[in-house]
Amino acid sequence: MDGFHFRRQQVIEGYVVDFYCAAAKLAIELDGGVHQEQWKYDQSRDKTIIRAGVRVLKIPNEGMIDVEAAVDYIREALRQKQPNP
Repeated sequence: MDGFHFRRQQVIEGYVVDFYCAAAKLAIELDGGVHQEQWKYDQSRDKTIIRAGVRVLKIPNEGMIDVEAAVDYIREALRQKQPNP
C-alpha cells in the first residue's frame, strides 16, 4: 500500500498481530466479535505492543465493512509519524 509492505500474522513482544508494517511501526488488528469477550487480554496486548514503539490500529470486521473507508484509515495512519491515533 503506497509503497509500504505489510506482513501477516507478525509476532511482536510475544503477541501476534494481524498485519504489521515495520517501516511505519504500525500494527493493524481486525477486531471481530471475539474481541468483546477478551477485551482484558487485548488491552494488555496493546499496552505491551505500544511500549515496544508500535502503533496499533484497530478495524472492526463484523458484518459489512466499508473497505474503502478502512483503506483510507490505514493510509492516514501511515502518513502520521506519531503515537497511537
